[in-house]
Amino acid sequence: MTRKQVIFYGALVACFIASMLFVNHNYSFYDRPIAKVVRATLTEKTNVTDMHHNKDIIYKQQLDAVLQNGEEKGQSIQLTNEYSASGAFDQEYKVGNALFVVLEKDTAGKLHSPAVIADVKRDKYVVLLAWIFIFALLVVGKRQGMFAIISFVINVLLLSLALDVYVKYSDIHLLVVCGVCILLFTVISLLFVSGFTNKTYAAIVATLLGTFTSLAITYLVIWLASGNGLRYEEMQFLTRPYRLVFIGGLFIGSLGAIMDVAITMSSSLFALYERNPAMSVQALKTSGRDFGRDIMGTITNILFFAYISGSIPMLILFLRNASSLGYTLSMNLSLEMARALAGGIGIVLTIPIGLYTTLFFIKRKKASV
Repeated sequence: MTRKQVIFYGALVACFIASMLFVNHNYSFYDRPIAKVVRATLTEKTNVTDMHHNKDIIYKQQLDAVLQNGEEKGQSIQLTNEYSASGAFDQEYKVGNALFVVLEKDTAGKLHSPAVIADVKRDKYVVLLAWIFIFALLVVGKRQGMFAIISFVINVLLLSLALDVYVKYSDIHLLVVCGVCILLFTVISLLFVSGFTNKTYAAIVATLLGTFTSLAITYLVIWLASGNGLRYEEMQFLTRPYRLVFIGGLFIGSLGAIMDVAITMSSSLFALYERNPAMSVQALKTSGRDFGRDIMGTITNILFFAYISGSIPMLILFLRNASSLGYTLSMNLSLEMARALAGGIGIVLTIPIGLYTTLFFIKRKKASV
C-alpha cells in the first residue's frame, strides 16, 4: 500500500470514528425531546386471540429514561410501552435505546408521567450502514468505487432537488421531471464510473433508448387496459395524480437494471474487441447475444425479488388475518408486479439495443484505425 493510500484510508477511518461519535451525541441538534432508556422492566404478559382465532402475546414494559436535550435535559421520566410478539406495528425497547418522546406539563410546569413515545432515534444505524457501503465500494472498486460514491451522492441530491421542484411547482409535468433526471442520472453515473470512452457512450445511448422505449410500451399497455388490475390504495393520500406518480416511479425504478445491462453489454464487447482487434463484427454479434442470454434471466429475477421483498411483511399480515390469497396478492403485489414487469421489458429490450449500439461504436472505431 502506497503512502497516499495509507493517508487516504487513515483519513477515512478518522471520518468514520468522528461521524459515529457525532451521531451518538447529537441530541442537541434535534428540536424534538429525546430520552435515553436506562432501565426496562417487563410488567405484564397477556395471551390474546382475535375474532379470526389468531393467537398473539401482548407485553407491557415500564421504561425509566433520562432526557438528553431541551430545557429538561437530565431529568428522569417514566415511559410505558406495549408491544406484541408479532411486532407488526410495535417493538420492544431495551436499555440504551434513544427515543423521541412527547412531553406534557401541568399548570405548575411539572412533567406528566408517563410520557408518550413517538419514535426511535435511528440515525446511528443509518450512518453505520452508509459507512459499510462506502468501505465495501472502496475495497472492491478502488478508484471506480470512489467515483461510484461521488456519482451516487450527486444523484441523490439531484433527485431530492427534482422532487422539491415538482412539489413546489404544480404546473411542471412529473414525466418531464423524471425524464430530465433519467438523462442526468445516466450520464453522471456512467461517465464517473467508466470515463469518457466509446464504451461509456455506447452504454449511455443504450440506457436511454431502453428506458424510454420500456416506458412507452408500459404506458401504452396501462392506457389500453385502463389501469385494470392495478390497486392504487397505497397511494390514496397523494394530492397529485396517483397514476402519473406510479408511472414516474416505474421510470426511475427500471433505470438501474437497464443501466446495468447496457454497461455489461458494452464492456463485454469492447473487452473482446480490445483483446482481439481482428475479430469480425459477426463474431462480436454472436458473443453479444450469448452475453445477453446469460444476464437476461438473472437480472430479471433480481428486479423481481427486489420489488417483491418489500411486500413480504404485509403479505404475512394479511394472511394471518384470514384474508384470502387472491385478495392478499392483488392488494399488495399488483403494483410491485407491474414494476417488475416494466423493468423486465426494459431489460429484454436493452439487450439488442445495447448489442447493436455497441457494435456501431466498434465499427466506427475500426474505421478510424
